[in-house]
Amino acid sequence: MSKQRRARVRQFIFAFYMSGIMSMMMSGVITVINTGLAAGFFARWGSAFLVAWGVAFPLVIFVAPLAGRLTEKTLARLLGDG
Repeated sequence: MSKQRRARVRQFIFAFYMSGIMSMMMSGVITVINTGLAAGFFARWGSAFLVAWGVAFPLVIFVAPLAGRLTEKTLARLLGDG
């Protein structure tokens, strides 16, 4: 596999895991804050998670490269490399 193809596949897999983990954690915290650990919590959390992941996955695919570029610019400015 070429380096360029590997980088694209890596970005896709990273987006899959990152968006899934963050969506699960954030939807769980927000569900607890809004409804508590009452009956039906896991059903509410599961529904919230699916919606959150459906939004987060495509966003991470497009936002991660931007965040990387902003990180490099910030580091260059902070460290005097640019």
